[in-house]
Amino acid sequence: MSVIATLVVGSDGSISKNGVSAGVASSFDRSRFLARRRDADCILIGGNTARNEPYHRTPVPVVVVSRSMINSLSNNRLALWWNTSPEKALDRARKSFGENILIEGGPALVNSLVDLGLVDGLEISVTSEKGGDEKFDYKLLMSKFSSIKEEKVGDTTFFSVRR
Repeated sequence: MSVIATLVVGSDGSISKNGVSAGVASSFDRSRFLARRRDADCILIGGNTARNEPYHRTPVPVVVVSRSMINSLSNNRLALWWNTSPEKALDRARKSFGENILIEGGPALVNSLVDLGLVDGLEISVTSEKGGDEKFDYKLLMSKFSSIKEEKVGDTTFFSVRR
């Protein structure tokens, strides 16, 4: 697995609806999302993701990269709040938990680590949802990788992208 970033987007590029990614997710995406977590040694997210998404229970440690030290996941005994750069957090997470890191943060976190060459692959789910809060150009992100596999399941298109 190594370092894999996962994102769900609506067909119009929306990354959330009503402030959460579940608003653009599908049942097909959710199933794969949960399966990926079981193979991870650790999950890496940003502060906004921690504050807006349901990370109060995780099957593996979740590392939150944030300048704010207000820990909104204090009830998750597996949550760690690190005030450091994303690349330093990724290195520290590898040393602390293992090589299989799953990045579930938003586009800013994912883009910064991709641009540094620290992400081995992407798992992007594109659902039929539209009209969300923010738009993201997932095709531009995928263009930074050399191998793209596409699979359609129901109303969701899955892209597995590798270097």
